[in-house]
Amino acid sequence: MNFRELHPNIKLRLGVGFVQRLLGIMLMPLMVIHLASLYGAATAGVLTLAVAVAGIASNFLGGHLADVHGRKPLMVAGEVGATLTFGLLALANSPWWQSGAATFVLFLLNTCLASAATPAADAMMIDVSTPENRTLVYTVNYWSINMAFTVGALIGGFFYGDHFALLLTAAAALSAVTTLVTWWWIAESAPQYAKAQAAGVPAMLRGYLAVSRDRVFLRLMVAATLTRAVEVQIGYYIAVRLADEFPEQALAGLERWFPAVDGVAMLGILRAVNTALVVVFALFAGSMFRRLSERVQLYAGVAVFTAGYMVLAVSNSGWILIAAAVLMTLGEIANVPVKQGLLADLVDPAARTKYLAAYGLNARVGLLVGSLCVSVGAFVSPLGMSLLYGAFGLGAILIYRSLLPLREARRAAGQEPGGRQDDTAEQQDPAAAEAARPAGPPAARPAQNGAPS
Repeated sequence: MNFRELHPNIKLRLGVGFVQRLLGIMLMPLMVIHLASLYGAATAGVLTLAVAVAGIASNFLGGHLADVHGRKPLMVAGEVGATLTFGLLALANSPWWQSGAATFVLFLLNTCLASAATPAADAMMIDVSTPENRTLVYTVNYWSINMAFTVGALIGGFFYGDHFALLLTAAAALSAVTTLVTWWWIAESAPQYAKAQAAGVPAMLRGYLAVSRDRVFLRLMVAATLTRAVEVQIGYYIAVRLADEFPEQALAGLERWFPAVDGVAMLGILRAVNTALVVVFALFAGSMFRRLSERVQLYAGVAVFTAGYMVLAVSNSGWILIAAAVLMTLGEIANVPVKQGLLADLVDPAARTKYLAAYGLNARVGLLVGSLCVSVGAFVSPLGMSLLYGAFGLGAILIYRSLLPLREARRAAGQEPGGRQDDTAEQQDPAAAEAARPAGPPAARPAQNGAPS
């Protein structure tokens, strides 16, 4: 399977997703900086928190609506909303009109609309992919995210000072293009039985309650949160440790060309190494790891990724830290696509967007754990923090080890990609089919007669 053979929806979504992430990464920090310049840092913090909370709520609402009404309506609404809000933001920060209140309201609306459309877009990638090509799909998607981060951060940093309104105008224009692409060329992909669900707030709450009772999904969430908690450490405990403990030093062999670096500069080098390696090597992950099974790729990837962070937590040698950054990046490249494919295979397709909306909480919980680790690090030695990271990684591997056989059992029982049970296989081997069913409650699975749950 190569990129040209993928479903057209996937190729279009990868392009649209790249533009969306580029705009988000480019403008989100700038909006926070702009609000701080208008209202002060303290007020800007409260406003940003309100935007974040509203985004989470919109994510859950969008997860329900996309299961009821399909993926495309939510995606088109998100693109239209982005176009309008970016255009009005440009107007509210133009030479003709300056309004801090309008800027905040439009920023809030933009975030809510984008968050509501995200589960639908993620679910569409699963709808039209197969177990055989999902590793490729998520590898390309992973590369796209990092490329968008690199390009977006550079553009935003260089043009914010005197060209903020121009950036917002360009964002509106790009969003108009992605709106047209989504409207004209991306096809609806939601399974018909998935859309046959009850609408309304009570139905939404029942749906998310069913998701919260799915023990398989909860294990996926815990494993993802553990790896996310390790990943964010470079911006939390490791950043603080390097700033406080890393002795200023010249990198051996480069003294003539580069000055000595302190902990903050070393942190920047480590992040640059990580981003550069992902951009350069992620697209070649398939050939790099083609001799490894998905099982080995996942276990070894998480182990190597965790080992790299364990070294970052204790070492004060510049080159050892760089080697650790290379190590953890290779582990990241190896395990991320496999984890995403495992998620795609194990969630219930009848409530796919609800599952993906809930799954997004792992990133926020990981950030919370990362902030707590800064406080813990004030009382625990670097070696202790390193061992804590090791425990997180080991816990994630053990959980994934319990989930991979379950996926294989479902496939062997004749389930379709994503978790829907094949009726023929169920009739031939009822015991195997029953063992392969999702672990969630009956409400979490599509009704046999297609009626709304």
